[in-house]
Amino acid sequence: MAIRRGRGVAAVNYPTGMNLGGDPSQALVHSTPTGNFMVTLSSVDLGQGLKQIMAQICAETIGVPAELVTIDTGDTDTGPHCMGTFASRGTHRIGNAVIQAATEARQVMLEVAAEELEVNASDLETDGTGNIHVKGAPQKAISIFDTALAAHFKRGRSISGRGMFLVPRSYPEVETGAMKPATCYAHACTVVEVDVDDETGEVTVVSVKNVFEIGRALNPRMVEQQLVGGSWMGLSHALYETTEPYYPNREHGGTDFNQYLMPGPGDLAETEIIVLERPAADGPYGAKGPGEMCANPQIPAVANAIFDAVGVRIDHLPITPERILRALRAQAAPAGA
Repeated sequence: MAIRRGRGVAAVNYPTGMNLGGDPSQALVHSTPTGNFMVTLSSVDLGQGLKQIMAQICAETIGVPAELVTIDTGDTDTGPHCMGTFASRGTHRIGNAVIQAATEARQVMLEVAAEELEVNASDLETDGTGNIHVKGAPQKAISIFDTALAAHFKRGRSISGRGMFLVPRSYPEVETGAMKPATCYAHACTVVEVDVDDETGEVTVVSVKNVFEIGRALNPRMVEQQLVGGSWMGLSHALYETTEPYYPNREHGGTDFNQYLMPGPGDLAETEIIVLERPAADGPYGAKGPGEMCANPQIPAVANAIFDAVGVRIDHLPITPERILRALRAQAAPAGA
């Protein structure tokens, strides 16, 4: 009887958004009289940071500090249409809609500023701190605050914009069946090292190394947090979590969260995250969708590591000590026994 070390590798690619086209999201952007910007969405922040990212995208597009942008995700009655927060589509689909709406609002803002400064709108640029000035002549400037006041109370203009992102439907070629099921894919590779006790079947994850290619990390710290959390979730799915341990037999199923097994802080392995940035041509500032992908490759990597350690292939989740021991005993049994 011994503790056996194994290493497993798994790689995945993951489509961003719903396949085959459609999948629309809309956004509305408008300025308040004091130069703050409101983004109205029907999209929902599930805790992944959608509001922060949409604020950054809007601010970058208009040319204002992110602190001046508020995200309103009220409800589907008062907000513009969105297919929903799922399919790793939030940053990509909604971000593109916000860029479109913010671009339109920015153009109106520059037109009002041009009237105030008596120049052409094409000669103006923003400085990212709340001011608009003539290119090459920063001393000739107007604040966005004063521009918004002029738009509302002097020029009779609405600094606002509408945006919608819709992926055209991809029809298969009759002769070959070739089609474009998704606009862009994120990629990941995970290497897991485990120790397996071949007497008890207990698995200890020693280390997890993840490489994620996500297009572009719009908020690197938030991306890192999401990828680390997803990695831990993948390990939990691989080794712990199940509502029906003997499905389809419903006996011994958990009845509350006290009976739902999950790893605690002491069970979490050393985790390394490497982010590769390969901007997507159709992504908002190059971003793709890493949301669900970040919890996918750890599961097959763990299964491969266990196979490498003790030579048994487990194809049911979670990979419990009981299942490992049963597989080891079946492997050791004489042929025909």
